[in-house]
Amino acid sequence: MTSAIEYYSNQLRFETDVSDVQQSLSAGAPGFVLIDTRNTESWDQGRIPGAIHLPTREIAARAAELVPVGRAVVTYCWGPGCNGATKAALEFAKLGYQVREMIGGYEYWVREGFTTEGPNGATSHPADHLTSPVTAACGC
Repeated sequence: MTSAIEYYSNQLRFETDVSDVQQSLSAGAPGFVLIDTRNTESWDQGRIPGAIHLPTREIAARAAELVPVGRAVVTYCWGPGCNGATKAALEFAKLGYQVREMIGGYEYWVREGFTTEGPNGATSHPADHLTSPVTAACGC
């Protein structure tokens, strides 16, 4: 039982999900910097409003200029089939940042119907009934 408690506590310590990130951003004082770790083409295609673009390969060289030391970080990449956000979180951890990975990534942000920014401005899609209740918040 102790092992399970430790495992799940650590999971919550190092991971967050799109709904929690969206609620924190909507509140106006999220307490973290949201980092989009994808390449430039992906960023240009669409991104989460308020995110900072910092591809994983640039974190070691550029993190300090974009994210104040001591500020918490949440990383995201494409989605659950991609471990880019995990790699980015590791790079931030190596630099001493408190970091969490946003599970679900950009894919689940879009699938839950949250607003994105892209070449055509701000957009959102209807919530996907396979990932979120279509008429209300999940309540998890």
